[in-house]
Amino acid sequence: MALAGSTVTPAAAPPPSQANLQPVLNAGMEGPSALRFDWPMIRIGTGEYDEGPTGVTVFRFARPVHGAIDARGGGPGTVNPEFLQLGYDRPALDAIVFSGGSWYGLETVTAVNTAFVDEGYRGGRWDNVGLVEGSIVYDLGSRRLNEIYPDKKLAQAALRAVQPGVYPVGPYGAGRLVMTGAVFGCNAHSGQGGAFRQIGDLKIAAFTVVNAFGIVTDRDGRVPKCNREPGWPQELKAKDLMADAMNTRKDGWPPPPAPGDARRNTTISLVIVNQALAPWELQRLAVQVHTSMGRAIQPFATEYDGDVLYAVSTAELSPPEDKRISLVNLGLLAGEVMWDAVLSAAPEQPTIPVPSSTPVADAKALNKYSGDYPFSQFAKLTVTAADGKLFGRATGERDIYAIPRDEAVELLPVSANEFTVPGRYPLLLRFDAGGALTINPGRWQQVAKKARR
Repeated sequence: MALAGSTVTPAAAPPPSQANLQPVLNAGMEGPSALRFDWPMIRIGTGEYDEGPTGVTVFRFARPVHGAIDARGGGPGTVNPEFLQLGYDRPALDAIVFSGGSWYGLETVTAVNTAFVDEGYRGGRWDNVGLVEGSIVYDLGSRRLNEIYPDKKLAQAALRAVQPGVYPVGPYGAGRLVMTGAVFGCNAHSGQGGAFRQIGDLKIAAFTVVNAFGIVTDRDGRVPKCNREPGWPQELKAKDLMADAMNTRKDGWPPPPAPGDARRNTTISLVIVNQALAPWELQRLAVQVHTSMGRAIQPFATEYDGDVLYAVSTAELSPPEDKRISLVNLGLLAGEVMWDAVLSAAPEQPTIPVPSSTPVADAKALNKYSGDYPFSQFAKLTVTAADGKLFGRATGERDIYAIPRDEAVELLPVSANEFTVPGRYPLLLRFDAGGALTINPGRWQQVAKKARR
């Protein structure tokens, strides 16, 4: 029943259930780019839904540890950050969770905590209640064609799969579908990064999921990953983009050249040290390391970011005062390790497909590709063949990347079963004999089966 004077909006068709999705666990841990380190206190597990793609990363500690948090930017999404700001002396933190799915992904944090009760590790006494903290990144919107999110099932599967001493680097776990550089239109694929350093008995580990509105910058000021505008130099530097922004945005200062939901970004990070620290010291370490990340990501902590950094001390190392690493030096070292972690996050980028200069498929083959390809309840691509050419048009509620809803665009052949729409960003459509269409095959792919008519 509607109240008098109210407007009732018809409900949209419900999305498909996630009940049949199967978690993919610890992908990339066996790969050559995985970070390997010796620290039994830290166990890591990842879970992914390939159908998204999206994922979650769980950091479980062998026993409760001390934690602190530093949150910046305009849209952080966290569970229970206030507790880490209270400065209690007793270690209480069991795990930290990083998740995709925006605020829907926060379900993963509480799911890990309830799993601790289910497995008997934690209980209900006041001094034995589990504490899990966590944050999310935005990996929805125009970067994919569905709204699958990391859920309780995925998070608890990742928790059960934790392993010591290995962390998959690149588009894995919570970093499965993250991007950087929308402020300058780079829209480069990113991922999760990690780095480890041991100096004597001191251990420092840094983990991050880089989904920044800003650009990732190396120590020489270069921008290693960016889909460049025509005419931009091959060795692109942050100072050049900053100077260009100052010149082009003087008159009226229009907003950055990014579509609306590209302005939903977050870099979530974790720095762990084994040296025992007082609660106030751990908080200052979090602030110092998080501040240092403004060198690696430019601009950093904008209104479109929800940047959060966790600092953890496992307190395994308690040297005498004259052998103790000072807090300032510890922050300096940890900041450098975190920069290494940020730089490690970016995978190899897809290249712009080059259309063939000669016909590669006959009319009969093109006709087989014609049909409707539903990617989700709101994203559908209609493919038609005419005059020896193939055309595509988005016929759902949303555009299909560079393929709009208001007109059909020609799909230019790259090979007999691969087509592209030229533009600044890579777009490859691959048809297979079984009636499936894969857009941008690989770690970021979107797959649809041709609908029966």
